[in-house]
Amino acid sequence: MTAAIAAVGGRWKMLIISWLGEGPQHFAGLRRLIPQISQKVLTEQLRELMADDIVERTSTGGPPAPVYYALSDYGLKLEPIVAELRGWGRGHIARFGD
Repeated sequence: MTAAIAAVGGRWKMLIISWLGEGPQHFAGLRRLIPQISQKVLTEQLRELMADDIVERTSTGGPPAPVYYALSDYGLKLEPIVAELRGWGRGHIARFGD
């Protein structure tokens, strides 16, 4: 159970998973969506998510071709959980503010 929580735990992973649930993103696109995250931390988090087969990285050709990050088939199984958390979060913000 601890390994499962570590795979999606931490400050940024669920937010990254949530945005990738909306569709594939470039690295720069994720940085725009999550402006508080540093480039270094985003890189580390994406690598960890890829190591756990939650996120996949796709290059569209040779350098300097764009690279996309997307949820893997395994990562897509998290979408119902993330959707529930999103709903809870919206209710929490409505109740207590940001």
